[in-house]
Amino acid sequence: MRIVFISGSIIGSKTRIATEKAYEMMKERYPNEQVSFYDLADFQLPFSDGRNYFDYEEPISAFLSDVMEADALVLGTPTFQASIPATLKNIFDMLPVNAFRDKIVGILVTAGSPKHYMMVEQQLKPILSYMKAIIVPKYVFIEEKDFLRKEIVNDDVLFRLERLVEDVKNTTEVYNQLQEKLNEQYGF
Repeated sequence: MRIVFISGSIIGSKTRIATEKAYEMMKERYPNEQVSFYDLADFQLPFSDGRNYFDYEEPISAFLSDVMEADALVLGTPTFQASIPATLKNIFDMLPVNAFRDKIVGILVTAGSPKHYMMVEQQLKPILSYMKAIIVPKYVFIEEKDFLRKEIVNDDVLFRLERLVEDVKNTTEVYNQLQEKLNEQYGF
C-alpha cells in the first residue's frame, strides 16, 4: 500500500509539524507500508499551465507521479482567508480531474481560531469530490492553541491524528480488497 502525506503550504510551520507527526505515526504503526512525505515548501512550484502532470520538470514531475500512483493521501492544509492556500489549489490544478479516483484521502487542517472549522466542508471537500476522491469522513482540525514551541501539546489532537492514520489505512485496505473482488468477478 502506497500512502502519500502532503503538507500543503509554502509558509508557516504548524501544518508541516502536524502532517509530519501523522506521517511518523503511520510509519511507526504500519512499517510494512510504503509511506512518503512531501512539504510543498521544499519545492519551487510553477503555476499550473494546463500541461500534463508528467510534463513538469523534476522534482515536481516525480512528486505529482507519486501522488497519482498512491493508494491513499493525507492532506495537511492551513486555513488562509477562510480557504485553502493557493499552493495546494495549484497542485490540484496540475493534476487531471480524475486524479483521486479510487484514492482514499484523509484531511488535517490547521487554523488560528475555531471560526474556520467549516472551511473543509465548504472549500476542500468539494474540490476533492470533484476530483473523485474517497474522503475519510472525519478530519482533524487543529488550532493554534494546540501548539507550543513547534510541538503539538494537546493530547486530544494527538489521539485524533492517530485515529486519522488508522482510518486512512483501514479504509484503503478495505477498499482495495473490494476492488480485487470486483476485478475477479469481472475477470480483470
